[in-house]
Amino acid sequence: AILLVGGQLAHAQQPGNDEFYQLGPDSLRQEGVPHGEVKGPFSLPSKVFEGTQHRYWVYVPAQYDPKRSCSLMILQDGHAFLDPNGAARMTNVIDNLVFRREIPVMITVFINPGRRADQPEPPDGGWGDRNTNRPTEYNALDDRYARVIVEELMPKLYQDYNISREAQDHGIGGCSSGAIAAFTVAWHRPDQFSKVLSTVGSFTNIRGGHRYPDLIREHEGKKPIRVFFQDGRNDNRGRRRDGEYDPKWDWFLQNVRMVEAMTEKGYDVNYSWSIGKHGLKSGGV
Repeated sequence: AILLVGGQLAHAQQPGNDEFYQLGPDSLRQEGVPHGEVKGPFSLPSKVFEGTQHRYWVYVPAQYDPKRSCSLMILQDGHAFLDPNGAARMTNVIDNLVFRREIPVMITVFINPGRRADQPEPPDGGWGDRNTNRPTEYNALDDRYARVIVEELMPKLYQDYNISREAQDHGIGGCSSGAIAAFTVAWHRPDQFSKVLSTVGSFTNIRGGHRYPDLIREHEGKKPIRVFFQDGRNDNRGRRRDGEYDPKWDWFLQNVRMVEAMTEKGYDVNYSWSIGKHGLKSGGV
């Protein structure tokens, strides 16, 4: 938007700024709602990505009963979703929705990307794209990160908690590259994960992620997974450094293509398109 101010052209605040998004009551601590316990951080050495380790936290809701099996949710870039002052404040959301019985009692794991001992741990190192194993783990379409989750993390969780072994009781999610990582885990291991939460998913040509809509269409039949997509129309819109537009680098377009492909194949999908930018702000709401 352009305003004329004192004969001068001035730019007004553009719609789509993430300041429009404010957390609602479900994202905040509520009186009378019991709060669970954050356990950790724990360190998970990796054999799949030799020489790296994953830091993770476990959130145990107040209603968890070790005598009864519960559901499981795993979130990539765990520090961002766990941050009590951040954009998602996931433990508050879990508390409020479990209390109202809108979601089942679930153990939630907040896991960070792998890193070597000499690399900084997010959030001090940001999201970790430049100084952890995040780009390799999260954006590649192979099954290596799925093996980290299924073969290295989940045995530890089963050992410590009474978690259902059924895929229908397991969800996985993330933001940006963490979202495509979550989808890739479910895509390779639908026997373990049936539900995916994707926030501003990087289904772009970072490491071939733009190919997913075609892979979905080409795959015979459909896999037993369901996905919730969230993205903003002011997400990164495919401008290369030379100023040319490249649809393979258009985050919003590629999320729309994912919904279209999965819908055509008869998958159970839902989506929310906002006016937000690339980040967790609008998705957190």
